[in-house]
Amino acid sequence: MNIPKMILFDYGQTLVAEQKFDGVKGTEAVLQHATRNKYHLSPEQIQEKANEINQEFGRFDPEKKHLLQTEIPNTMFTPYLYESLGIEIGLSNSEIDTIFWDAATPGVPTEGIEDFLAYLKGRGIRTGVISNIAYAPSVVADRIHRLLPEHSFEFMITSSNYIFRKPNKRIFDLALEKAELKPSQVWYIGDQYECDIKGASNAGLFPVWYTGAIDTASPEDETILTVTSWKKLMELMEE
Repeated sequence: MNIPKMILFDYGQTLVAEQKFDGVKGTEAVLQHATRNKYHLSPEQIQEKANEINQEFGRFDPEKKHLLQTEIPNTMFTPYLYESLGIEIGLSNSEIDTIFWDAATPGVPTEGIEDFLAYLKGRGIRTGVISNIAYAPSVVADRIHRLLPEHSFEFMITSSNYIFRKPNKRIFDLALEKAELKPSQVWYIGDQYECDIKGASNAGLFPVWYTGAIDTASPEDETILTVTSWKKLMELMEE
């Protein structure tokens, strides 16, 4: 195991542990800013329509999400959802994203991540983010900066801004181009086996499987460096 020049991180359940998604709570928060609700729809009815559309696209199926390798950003999804239902929201797309996300899925830093990031900074190891996420890039950056204010990532790549979703190799290639590094010089850390671990490995990066913030069973793979805590990974790097 060679110490990398740069480590790239997944966002959800890697840098930040998020609560179980509750779309109705998110929609309820957004609906408070509606300037028109033509059919007097409830948050439950609106979320039901959102679920219907997402099923058509094949989004968010845990067993198949790695097969969907291009993103549908909320800047496209949200206007269609509300306007097709006769609803007008007096907010920008980014403001809707922020209000919905904060209500639907609050997050906190994963245990020990601040210490690990400080350790990397002390060793001069560069950092960045690659995330499969539909929220606006500025909204994602704002949340990461708010939750991890002591650390500055060199760049944050979101599928909402760059089309491709992990495990597609193109999104990893983009990060390597931005970093001006070879795949062998970069680690990628994530919690999702198909998108993060296999995706990074297929792109030539060294994958690290972080499982400290997930409560679902994961496939065993003894060939992959797997850690349940940031402290353990720090110790391995010190060795």
